[in-house]
Amino acid sequence: MDVDLLVIGAGSGGLAASKRAAKHGAKVAIVEGDRVGGTCVIRGCVPKKLLVYGSEYRELFAEAESFGWSAKDPFCNRAKLLENVRSEVNRLNGIHIKALERAGVELISGWGSFADAHTVKVGERLITAHHILIAVGGRPQRLSIPGAELGWVSDDLFVQEDLPDSITIIGGGYIACEFACILRGLGVSVTQVMRGDRILRGFDRELSDAVQEGMQELGVNLRFGLQPTTIEMNGAQMDLICGEERLSADVVLQATGRQAFLQGLNLDAAGIEHNQHRIGVDEHQRTNIPHIHAVGDVTERVNLTPVAIDEGRALADALFAGGSRVVDHDLIATAVFTQPELASVGLSEEQAKDRFGDEGVRIHRARFRSLRQSLPARGPRCLLKLVIEQATDRVVGCHMVGSHAGEIIQMAAIAVGMGATKADFDRTMALHPSISEEFVTMA
Repeated sequence: MDVDLLVIGAGSGGLAASKRAAKHGAKVAIVEGDRVGGTCVIRGCVPKKLLVYGSEYRELFAEAESFGWSAKDPFCNRAKLLENVRSEVNRLNGIHIKALERAGVELISGWGSFADAHTVKVGERLITAHHILIAVGGRPQRLSIPGAELGWVSDDLFVQEDLPDSITIIGGGYIACEFACILRGLGVSVTQVMRGDRILRGFDRELSDAVQEGMQELGVNLRFGLQPTTIEMNGAQMDLICGEERLSADVVLQATGRQAFLQGLNLDAAGIEHNQHRIGVDEHQRTNIPHIHAVGDVTERVNLTPVAIDEGRALADALFAGGSRVVDHDLIATAVFTQPELASVGLSEEQAKDRFGDEGVRIHRARFRSLRQSLPARGPRCLLKLVIEQATDRVVGCHMVGSHAGEIIQMAAIAVGMGATKADFDRTMALHPSISEEFVTMA
């Protein structure tokens, strides 16, 4: 065999697994046909969060005069922002390549496909391995409607030299909502279309309602109950047709989900069971072929960067260091970087009531305008919420909408994971004045 571990895909999960395995003394190679870093670094979390930061200045300038600052006629050079974001992505790509070199992991450039269960072909090269890890991630989906190829998907936004003046976004999930807020903050006229009656399905309803209210205050035009049927060019504009309704904008963005990137892998040559949406794995990340594993978005289990990293590291520890840890997918903190920001860990109110019954759950909440917003007297209100199991007083859900929600919930996740009770929260001295103190003072 050429290597102990061959990783297909140099995204978050593949990088974590390859470097950890090499640290344990394994001979490792990693295959990548694109830049190193994967969705998160190249066209996901990192460039998106940089655009979030850039978009927030619109509101900061609007509030500046209430704090004594003069901020007349601010202007965003959107082309410069996009250029700077791409430069940072390129810098991070280089850092990840050097990290592989330092770890002693061979980087093989090209697209990998299985020749058999122990062999992967990259170009004309055949690489054999004792263990193979599939970590190729996912790709955005286009709608199955006429003209779908005319519109953008999320990947397309990051390669633009400038932004359109108007956009229609299809979808009500976190990617659609995040891009709606980013683009509106950067001065783009945004209409967001969805089939259902709410945004952010799957999150606590009260929190998604609070985000919806904030997005509407920001100027996002939310349209519910519309089913896209066609995308058409209308001169220089794109029209999204939803039954009898026609919505015109410079661009239509399809933010309607992602699916595993299985094209070209030739999984059947290795006997790997799969469908077009995912590769199935057990709790130890094994496919039906015991020496072939998969982590991250390609498994369509929990599509989050930290999950892929943890799965990759746990796998490397198991294969090359005698580890036996199984990744816990039940308690994962999540954030949606909208304006206002949403973050959550544990059970929503609806999930808790389904599990413990209506009488078995107690809810504590605080809704208020933060001190930062008191002088401008504008902007969305914060919502903090604790979901308590009545029988044990245990905090089973901790949720927030407001500034720095992700940073605050990250710390709260430790307490929830350790089984903290409402009494434990109450005994904690507040840090005043802060938003997060409400978590330990709410009645």
